[in-house]
Amino acid sequence: MSSENVDSESKVSGNQANIPARIRRELDIDDGDTLRWHIEDDGTLRVRVVQQRSGTFSDFDGYDGEQETAVTTDHDAWGVDTE
Repeated sequence: MSSENVDSESKVSGNQANIPARIRRELDIDDGDTLRWHIEDDGTLRVRVVQQRSGTFSDFDGYDGEQETAVTTDHDAWGVDTE
């Protein structure tokens, strides 16, 4: 191993490697997240975490059920004042 600082390490078993708990906590890695791997020209491995909970519905808190809807007629007009 080189003399550079090591944040953490894990061993490979078969085709799998564990992500140390400290790294998971620091990067907020959770079940369902994706790791994207890239090998740099100099052989350095870069890993990007793509969190499953980010995207179009990441800020959606859910529907509270107080307003009735008719899916077949309201689907495209949801949230749009049609009057």
